[in-house]
Amino acid sequence: MSQNISSELLLVVTTFSKLEDAQAMGRQLLENRLAACVQIQEGIHSIYRWEGKICEEREVLLSAKTVAGGWSAISFFIKSHHPYDLPEVLAFIPQKYEEQYGKWVEAEVK
Repeated sequence: MSQNISSELLLVVTTFSKLEDAQAMGRQLLENRLAACVQIQEGIHSIYRWEGKICEEREVLLSAKTVAGGWSAISFFIKSHHPYDLPEVLAFIPQKYEEQYGKWVEAEVK
């Protein structure tokens, strides 16, 4: 992992109320080469405060693999195309990852 910071692997996560919305976003991220891989997990139980009320919802978690240099583009795209007024868009840089996998991700988003 002696790559520069902009090519480090980045894991971006967001949530949706419907599976179909998550699938559509996943396809768009891949088609636009903003992500190399997207995983979608149903059955997330979210509890949060929104506009002064405590809400409980079933949500779908989408995680996208990209590179750190793509953060601005992927976060802007998700915010611009997300059905939520204020979507969760978080990113994590893994401390360690398999080098060949990292190279594959980088190649897919270039």
